[in-house]
Amino acid sequence: MKDIAVVSFAQSDCRRDAGACNEVELIMPVIEQALQEVGLRNSQDVDFTCSGSCDYQQGAAFAFVMGVDALGAVPPIKESHVEMDAAWALYESMLKITMGQAESALIYGFGKSSPGELPTVLSQQLDPYYLAPLWVDSVSLAALQARVLLDRGIISEQDMAAVVSRSRANAKANNPHAQLAGDVSVEELLAEAEWVAPLRKHDCCPISDGASAMVIATVERARSWGRPFAVIKGIDHRMESHNIGARDLARSASTELAAEKAGVANGAVEVAELYAPFSHQEIILSRALGLDDSTEINPSGGVLAGNLMMASGLSRIGEVARHIMNGDIRRGVAHATSGPCLQHNLVAVLEAA
Repeated sequence: MKDIAVVSFAQSDCRRDAGACNEVELIMPVIEQALQEVGLRNSQDVDFTCSGSCDYQQGAAFAFVMGVDALGAVPPIKESHVEMDAAWALYESMLKITMGQAESALIYGFGKSSPGELPTVLSQQLDPYYLAPLWVDSVSLAALQARVLLDRGIISEQDMAAVVSRSRANAKANNPHAQLAGDVSVEELLAEAEWVAPLRKHDCCPISDGASAMVIATVERARSWGRPFAVIKGIDHRMESHNIGARDLARSASTELAAEKAGVANGAVEVAELYAPFSHQEIILSRALGLDDSTEINPSGGVLAGNLMMASGLSRIGEVARHIMNGDIRRGVAHATSGPCLQHNLVAVLEAA
């Protein structure tokens, strides 16, 4: 695979309710920042643009088209869209560059989840014949998964609370965009009442409004811009059955396979940013990726600190790239997910040039 560089990354604050801000107002600041960091003026200065979003969140067909107004798409540009997290928009953009049809790309993702009931909206990702008609919400399905892990003795409630405590502390120290941050002990978290047993509210990622953006390019183009960059050395995504009963919910087989194909085990992993919408899922993903105590997991706090639906997967890649571009680490892994109980999983390995 041709080496492709992440050259810039920008993310908005994770806000519980963006109020009257529309899609354009959410997207424009992060796009402008991502372009300006590279010295580009506008979307006309890149060869390809790809976005990730979900119309169900806005409740209007082709709502993502409104977001294109943030690009200044006249005169016409080469533009595409995925009805997925923008991490998959990154994957499409990489394919475009790998095929020689572009040398640079702008990727962005956005979501305004506050107007609706996100856990219920996500039930539309389920099998349309057997599960979607039941309107099983995403929190209830995650609770089912957590119960499997607890009943098998794979994890404990203390383990789940420890994930949340570390997330909040990391967000306080490292993430000015976080929605939830602070110092809270495991004991304080376990004293809270269960919400959807065995999950407590803090075990679930918050609902957030916002956007993120990224510029990628061939290594040659990145060098010509004269900016620090991180190289995507491997990327792969896999999916599992939409039939919840056909999967082993205590593991993530698709993440294990994606990690193998992306080359996670080919070197030390200094930092891993994992898209784990629920506390127990971070433990599942850490094991699937083969991470140990030498890896710093979610130094940004992850999505338990703020979940920009349709953008946080891209942000996980951006966070790892930022560590590399700042010279903090040499190698890291990023993960994105979509669907119930970790159904779709994307893994990317990033390294210093």
